[in-house]
Amino acid sequence: MPFYHKLGSIPHKRHIQFRKPDGSLYYEQLFGTVGFDGMSTNSYHEQRPTQVKEIKKQYSVAPKIALKNNIKSYRLKGFQVKPEQDYLESRKAVLVNSDCAIVLAAPKQSTNDYFYKNTDADELIFIHKGTGKLRTMFGNLDFKYGDYLLVPRGIIYKIDFDTDDNRLFIVESHRPIYTPKRYRNWFGQLLEHSPFCERDIRRPEELETYNESGDFLIKVKKQGDIIEMVYASHPFDVVGYDGYNYPYAFSIHDFEPITGRIHQPPPVHQTFETDAFVVCSFVPRLYDYHPESIPAPYNHSNIDSDEVLYYVDGDFMSRNDIDAGHISLHPAGIPHGPHPGAAERSIGKLKTDELAVMVDTFKPLMVTEEAMKIADEDYYKSWL
Repeated sequence: MPFYHKLGSIPHKRHIQFRKPDGSLYYEQLFGTVGFDGMSTNSYHEQRPTQVKEIKKQYSVAPKIALKNNIKSYRLKGFQVKPEQDYLESRKAVLVNSDCAIVLAAPKQSTNDYFYKNTDADELIFIHKGTGKLRTMFGNLDFKYGDYLLVPRGIIYKIDFDTDDNRLFIVESHRPIYTPKRYRNWFGQLLEHSPFCERDIRRPEELETYNESGDFLIKVKKQGDIIEMVYASHPFDVVGYDGYNYPYAFSIHDFEPITGRIHQPPPVHQTFETDAFVVCSFVPRLYDYHPESIPAPYNHSNIDSDEVLYYVDGDFMSRNDIDAGHISLHPAGIPHGPHPGAAERSIGKLKTDELAVMVDTFKPLMVTEEAMKIADEDYYKSWL
């Protein structure tokens, strides 16, 4: 996130002696991205963060591809993904390319027995159902329905759920995830025309510090494998940090919609960006107010991107027979638009209560075997 955050105790300069009450040194770690050119954080640890005791089993979690070259529109019924006890085992990748993976998860249990680190990708976790606490090496974040949790790659975390009824929509990104550039000035501050601002972004404010030795299991994701590593010290041993690279939360309910006299294009809903895809938030809003406006979106051709829409809540006026948890995939190469009758129904309507998350990718998405288990094979015929 492009603004500065500080938590806990830190020395007055980087890379100088920082001593404990007993006179021994705290251990500094630079936690950065894009080499030494991206956002970074300096953290200070009770023990060396490098103490690997054992590397245990390694196994693949790479998605199995069912359709590599796809031009067919699909509807996936996301709530048909069965709940599973374990957080990592519950994660089912449904649409993937070399830049990102779109994942559904219905975990029933918190990560009690291990820590998790994704070294491949930033994780954008959207909370559709459930409440709890994201616990990280850089502090904790409470979460609830409608929250986006942005976890930069390499962050060690646990996730604690309050109940066993949880539904997550996750985007794993091999490119760093940022706020949209056009909403920031050259200093990184979100501008007046942005649909959200820094006040809406929740940063970690609770730092747990454990100075413990023992056997601490961290499940590390690297190149599509999970590698189980045992460390000699508790990974949450940070006494303080400062910088720009840390997890944060943003609620979709704090996104302020941009409206106009005629139908506004999807970029007005943009919430996050990478150089490989964008994420948009569709929220309750007033419809267009030109006297002859058609609030439903116009037909448009997906020539350069695949469009994925995850339906969260409300009545999505441009689609027929859509429920919460459904995902529509409209691939590049063909036009798509409102279902029959949707444009006519929208005329004269004043507002919508729809809530949805959209991911537009610039490379084609492959459809996985997990997706085919919940796919509506006839969805592409629903415009007839």
